[in-house]
Amino acid sequence: MSAECPQLIFVSADETARHAALLGTNLRDGDTLLLSGEVGAGKTHFARSLIQSLMAQPEDVPSPTFTLVQTYETKVGEVWHADLYRLTSTLEIEELGLTEAFDSAICLVEWPDRLGPLAPDDALELIFEEGETEDQRRITLNWTAPKWHKKLLPWLS
Repeated sequence: MSAECPQLIFVSADETARHAALLGTNLRDGDTLLLSGEVGAGKTHFARSLIQSLMAQPEDVPSPTFTLVQTYETKVGEVWHADLYRLTSTLEIEELGLTEAFDSAICLVEWPDRLGPLAPDDALELIFEEGETEDQRRITLNWTAPKWHKKLLPWLS
């Protein structure tokens, strides 16, 4: 993971949504975001905001808690939103086709610890934590792939 591990603090749900959209402008096929954090930490809000920002016509973006995976056609290509909370085996992940999507789509994965060894090495990890107020969120970023330095520049400046 990145030696820097920058941490961002967003003071409101609206600010979190704006930054999700900003990051979305730099995502392309083959980019995977691993969204970690406790229940209620803001993972789904972030993913929903990012996905909606990429849509030509905004539509409802439900949590994939029960469907496991939702896919969306966007202005920049296909986006997969996965919630792996209920999975117990990496075999289930392979059955979903998620490992193939890591190469061909933008993937947002909640509860990525369930991926085990299937997690892509070049993914960006975002660790969500509640902040000091009800709406504040702290997000720590980790990555190893050099591509994230350039993609994150607008976000980190």
